[in-house]
Amino acid sequence: MSEKKVILHIDANNFYASVEACLNPDLKGKAIAVSGDPEKRHGIILAKSELAKKYGVTTGEVIWQAQRKCPNLILVPPHHNEYVKFSKRLFDVYTQYTDRVEPFSIDECWLDVTHSLKLFKSGEAIAEEIRRRAKEEIGVSVSIGVSFTKIFSKLGSDMKKPDATTVINEDNYKTLVWKLPVRDMMGIGGSTEETLKKLNVTTIGGLAHTNRDLLKSHIGILADKLIDAALGIEDEEIRYYYDNRIPESIGHSTTLPLDISTLGEVEAIFTALAEMVATRMRRHSLVGNSVSIWIKYNNMKSITRQSTLLIPTSTSSDIVNEAIKIFSANYDFRKDLPIRALGVAMSKLTNENESVYQMSIFDEKDVKSEKLEKTVDTLRAKYGYDIMKKASSMKYDNICRDLKDSDFVPFKK
Repeated sequence: MSEKKVILHIDANNFYASVEACLNPDLKGKAIAVSGDPEKRHGIILAKSELAKKYGVTTGEVIWQAQRKCPNLILVPPHHNEYVKFSKRLFDVYTQYTDRVEPFSIDECWLDVTHSLKLFKSGEAIAEEIRRRAKEEIGVSVSIGVSFTKIFSKLGSDMKKPDATTVINEDNYKTLVWKLPVRDMMGIGGSTEETLKKLNVTTIGGLAHTNRDLLKSHIGILADKLIDAALGIEDEEIRYYYDNRIPESIGHSTTLPLDISTLGEVEAIFTALAEMVATRMRRHSLVGNSVSIWIKYNNMKSITRQSTLLIPTSTSSDIVNEAIKIFSANYDFRKDLPIRALGVAMSKLTNENESVYQMSIFDEKDVKSEKLEKTVDTLRAKYGYDIMKKASSMKYDNICRDLKDSDFVPFKK
């Protein structure tokens, strides 16, 4: 019989807002919201404090709606670099208890502490110590679910917030979990929920007792995975924290301070975005050969298009040239609406040392370009992004001046 696992899911409470309160203690205990800049058309709520949440402020709503609910709401701009620093400090604590720490986002992760129980009494004891240390050493509270599967531990961390530990074990999971709405379970999106609803399955307990063949006829092989999850059956391992995993894609996108409608402006934005993408790729020694672009029109509709390069690259000039080629084939300045936002991404990524491709007469030129860009990486890391700018970005500085690595939102296809 296999050893019963002890899994923790840790969720930092109101993470961005909590970090802002750590940076400025005057904000502690107040209704605050991290928001974009309305003048640059990022006027939505990115995160909120616990008190703002009690007023009904929600992530993703526009600022004026949040202020109507909470007239005393204090708005603060995001400080992404600080969030990364605080996240690293939290993960430095987590990895002191196990090397199986699997990030789910900047403020969430799973820990497999099964083999740490020789040093600690229980998973709950570890959770309590981590909660205490997060508050005392970092200033951020966390909620933790303790269970024997990833799915149940995540449900547990959501049950009591903020700053709480919930234990879901083999004795109580039917009482605690099965009564919850099926949509609360990770892996069930809107369309799957609608399908389950048509089958009169509205709770996790109902899902656990659903006929497998019937559910397979509606959602295919996903049926077994969902039913097993509801029954507490799971064989998925928590990944080692220090595994070198290659991401599916690396990208950046930006909402522009004003609509653009000329090729020069588009090239300037793509150049800045491609530089950021290429820098991140080189930081992780990756190359890619699939370029994607994302175009959002000023009527809020958007399209995504992509193409494949013959030779994998991490050079911004290759990326921007292909991005412009894709754009030109899919956008007509005479007919299409002005552009509100743009994005660039690279996928089909591989480690640069493992990439195999056909040598060409352009290789020497590519090597020189890569060396030059790595030199720029070093200079920017030491002196800041603005130390080196391409001419196209400088020409359209009115729309490019705010493009900095920490201000980007990752672009997902």
